[in-house]
Amino acid sequence: MASGTPRIFVSHLAAVPVFDPNGDQVGRVRDLVVVLRVGRRPPRVLGLVVELSTRRRIFLPMTRVTGIESGQVITTGVVNVRRFEQRPTERLVFGELLDRRVSLVENGGPGEAGEPGGSGEEVTVLDVSLRQLPARRDWEIDRVFVRKGRKGGAFRRAKGETLTVGWSAVTGFSLEEHGQGAESLLATFEQLRPADLANVLHHLSPKRRAEVAAALDDDRLADVLEELPEDDQIEILGKLKEERAADVLEAMDPDDAADLLSELPEEDKERLLSLMEPADAADMRRLMAYEEHTAGGLMTTEPIVLRPDATVADALARVRNPDLSPALAAQVYVCRPPDETPTGKYLGTVHFQRLLRDPPYTLVSSILDESLQTLAPDAALPVVAGFFATYDMVAAPVVNEAGSLLGAVTVDDVLDHMLPEDWRETEFHLADDGSDIGVEGEGVGPHGS
Repeated sequence: MASGTPRIFVSHLAAVPVFDPNGDQVGRVRDLVVVLRVGRRPPRVLGLVVELSTRRRIFLPMTRVTGIESGQVITTGVVNVRRFEQRPTERLVFGELLDRRVSLVENGGPGEAGEPGGSGEEVTVLDVSLRQLPARRDWEIDRVFVRKGRKGGAFRRAKGETLTVGWSAVTGFSLEEHGQGAESLLATFEQLRPADLANVLHHLSPKRRAEVAAALDDDRLADVLEELPEDDQIEILGKLKEERAADVLEAMDPDDAADLLSELPEEDKERLLSLMEPADAADMRRLMAYEEHTAGGLMTTEPIVLRPDATVADALARVRNPDLSPALAAQVYVCRPPDETPTGKYLGTVHFQRLLRDPPYTLVSSILDESLQTLAPDAALPVVAGFFATYDMVAAPVVNEAGSLLGAVTVDDVLDHMLPEDWRETEFHLADDGSDIGVEGEGVGPHGS
């Protein structure tokens, strides 16, 4: 990149795709690695943390970045797939520099052209920019975009004066995580799917993870918690105020919330259940009564349930709910009243494709799939998995001996319980020769070299 090229603000690099010279995608940018230097010298940018399609995070040195343009990063095509491990002297830009409270340096000299020197007041870091040094392949952080005024919520944030200053015009980027919020980090990753944001949180320090979790709204945090490993779930929930922890549990899918509650000490579990809405707490208790690796322990208590006199139009209106997972939206269950689980008599299932083929006024009771087998709540995990494999289903009804629908098991819940506990940290597919991403041999030197 030529020295005359405009500076690049790191917020524009979040989650952008990384390509090799042939146009094949290597992965996506998840962070930048920098090393702080003595005095007021700008930090040197060592490289990028890139997440492969397998979710493994690797280090990509800046010396192997040939271009950053139009929302993409181009590499030389050769990467080392060894898992990235942060060193004590290294700092992550998204994870550790953004949202930090720093101070403008008294009489620190100008920042942008015509801008006065620092005043000594405290500011919040919203973004930083990097540039490539002239006639060299080195990169450095050269500017800091900050907001004046004390910390506040989203409304306060909009009022603060913002300005861009040179790196030497601020001080306070210590090696400790003091006074660091989470607003800018969240803005950077606001478009991520819950599973991807969960992966970001998993790789942050515990303190930073708690800060980000505290800044998420209840629904977003609930979605993210469902995608996190059990240890991370318990850690985050334990750092929330009890009233908020109960609200987040209510926002989670009932089966996921019940699994999480089951891992807590009995006193904590009962205290949280007492703070929840009675109906939600009753669902949790009912789910926790089943063994974990059974259909009852896997199911959600909130499938789409319709009465026999409902129409195809009614069913499609329920299926359109954007809060439903694709698996739960794939079929509706027809039951006699009451239509809250546990329901009245279960009559059958109507598949989404059938709903698309029949007129809107058609009664769902006239297009039931009555031949589909149901699962008993005590059906073991291998039986449940066999059901999905046999009938090519993405969701299955769980019905008790009295013929009432108790809930539905989805294929994602089955996979979560069949995969190894550390599956989020495991790469399930890498080309043996690394040809798809130009893999280097394992003997290549450390990432900071």
